[in-house]
Amino acid sequence: MRVLLLGADGFIGRRVTDRLLVDQELQVTVLGRRDSADIRFDLTAGSPGALARFLDAVAPQVVINCAGATYGSSRSLIRANTLAVATVCEAIRRSREPARLVHVGSAAEYGPVPGGVPVSESAEPRPVGPYGVSKLAGTELVLASGLDAAVLRVFDVVGPGAPTASLFGRLAEGLRRALERDEPQVRMPDLSGYRDFVDVRDVARAIQAAAVSAATGVINIGSGHAVRAREAAQHLVRASGFEGAIVEENRQVLLPAQVGGPVEHVGSHLGQHHLPGHRSPEPRPADGRGPSGEPVPWRQADVRTARDRLGWRTQVPLEESLGDVWLETACRV
Repeated sequence: MRVLLLGADGFIGRRVTDRLLVDQELQVTVLGRRDSADIRFDLTAGSPGALARFLDAVAPQVVINCAGATYGSSRSLIRANTLAVATVCEAIRRSREPARLVHVGSAAEYGPVPGGVPVSESAEPRPVGPYGVSKLAGTELVLASGLDAAVLRVFDVVGPGAPTASLFGRLAEGLRRALERDEPQVRMPDLSGYRDFVDVRDVARAIQAAAVSAATGVINIGSGHAVRAREAAQHLVRASGFEGAIVEENRQVLLPAQVGGPVEHVGSHLGQHHLPGHRSPEPRPADGRGPSGEPVPWRQADVRTARDRLGWRTQVPLEESLGDVWLETACRV
């Protein structure tokens, strides 16, 4: 199978590249802006006609779009997450043999959801902020394109290679700096939100599974469990050996004695108002923001579609994923 991969240099794209290149059943061509790409092309600036000519030359059976931006100005997010997707869809439509499209979306497209319950693909998207809006616009373009297409709506990705601007990339760098300088604390944003963390290597497996499947439409990719960001951070702190305090913007202090506690897992079987040991994390006023800065205190994926249509489920435990984040950070020169 001939596969054209877009966005191979990103956090998710690098792991997808690793998986595809070792699959002897796949012939992979990489298109991107960097010199390392097989085909040099800028999706935010190039025309659909020019991209269609490349598609005709490569004749891929599947196009995997991992390209996009997570951070930046509203204009740059729209160009990377919406305009570029429009270019890809139109180019595939114009090509002689339109390929199947697997597009990487984001759980940020859902926006605020009821606390304590998993969100399914049928939920009405209500994104907040330019990132979620730009990603939803890209998803809608794919769904309305008439192509053979699947959108993998990926939840909160963690694991080795996490960008330093991400929640746990920032924490890992903060822990490394504190250990090097013998500082007593690491400052972090609010960690009170619940998120569905999924390892980047599991995400890459899901993308590969979607590429060779016939599944279409939106498919959630997550662990199926909500974990409080504050509790997830404990894994990273333990892995680092840091004995100081984690001070959040809301002045919550995570002391060393708390770091040895268990991690909260809130499964999809729990009722909306019966979370053990806690009040139900119902959506709070806009001043309470989740770990990525979004005013979304709760996010958990309903992953039944991924299981049933892709035969996929997660394999990498959160503790291992965050341990690998620290290992990579600690070994970085």
